[in-house]
Amino acid sequence: MTTPAPDRFGPVPRRETRQVVVGGVKVGGDAPVVVQSMTNTDTADVAATTRQVADLWRAGSELVRVTVNNAEAAAAVPRVVEKLDMMGIRVPIIGDFHYNGHTLLANEPACAEALAKYRINPGNVGFGKKKDTQFAQLIEFAIRHGKPVRIGANWGSLDQALAARLMDENAQRAEPWDAGRVMREALILSALESAQRAVELGLPAEKIILSAKVSGVQELVAVYRDLARRSDFALHLGLTEAGIGSKGIVASSAALGVLLQEGIGDTIRISLTPEPGASRTQEVIVAQELLQTMGLRAFTPMVTACPGCGRTTSEFFQELAQVVQGHVRAKMPEWKISHPGAENMTLAVMGCVVNGPGESRHANIGISLPGTGEAPAAPVFVDGERSVTLRGAGIATEFIALIDAYVEKKYARGIAGGA
Repeated sequence: MTTPAPDRFGPVPRRETRQVVVGGVKVGGDAPVVVQSMTNTDTADVAATTRQVADLWRAGSELVRVTVNNAEAAAAVPRVVEKLDMMGIRVPIIGDFHYNGHTLLANEPACAEALAKYRINPGNVGFGKKKDTQFAQLIEFAIRHGKPVRIGANWGSLDQALAARLMDENAQRAEPWDAGRVMREALILSALESAQRAVELGLPAEKIILSAKVSGVQELVAVYRDLARRSDFALHLGLTEAGIGSKGIVASSAALGVLLQEGIGDTIRISLTPEPGASRTQEVIVAQELLQTMGLRAFTPMVTACPGCGRTTSEFFQELAQVVQGHVRAKMPEWKISHPGAENMTLAVMGCVVNGPGESRHANIGISLPGTGEAPAAPVFVDGERSVTLRGAGIATEFIALIDAYVEKKYARGIAGGA
């Protein structure tokens, strides 16, 4: 549902889409943008997959996708869901199918029932004469079990028959399109024609989510603008194969930020390549921070922190900012239940007198640490007013205590929305 923005700094108008319910989680319509992620474990390894799903859920993933690529993985899915349920974790699990999904669901009906949604790639659901039959079988399983489906086209596995058809049609144009435009059209039509076929087979439009992923920022923006203009299906956003580290974060944020600002996108995934030894949960944190910094959702208190300059020769403000962000992120699962609204709290950790007091006054709680040559005192501001001045070696501990006390007072227990 579109909410008109009162001015250019108001709420972002959302594109009107059909709402899809995935295992109790609402996607599209007037629901907030949903964060999802995907495991990289061998799904057949029940213990490892259960553990990673639990980690992703604790980090804030509201939907989690798992690979279902063989009989062992399909057989493991119900066991993973059962173990998660025993742990009190009821996050919807999505099955990612390529090539043989029709066979796996036929042979493992318990998997078909345990999954909250099926992801189908129209580019490799089948080839030649088998394509229509195998696609129909997957849709029939979804109808039989009452499951929604994401029809996810990807330019790395584009339907080659469709691409060839469009290239032939393009050659007949008086003014042929460039190859890039033809490819984008093939990607969009792959999703749209597959969705239309699913509806013809009996799957309600309210059970369909579309995606059309590419790995280039400008291409992704162009594809989704066109896809949004031509349909009212809920859309899953993601820059496929975004990359590792800062490259993947920047590219995903650049592409998805533009689309989200235009009201396009109902659920997102940040497809990061994990750095060696890094947690898979990083992609969840990046997705949350993207939505929160854009003002679309709130997940955990965000810390405004000084970048440092010649006035801030000490590293203490950097260490304190890290400690504060880690503390509130660790406390948020508890606060979400006991102190709803705490996720909207704003914090500031500043390093000198230039912008320190001003930024601290803008936050709910802010601290202005002394810069080079300044008096060794750190004033703390609470809701714009100077509260106390901290000194000595215990500043970090005392500031954390002030944050906890603020949450306890401001966001009353059991009262949604805070005080």
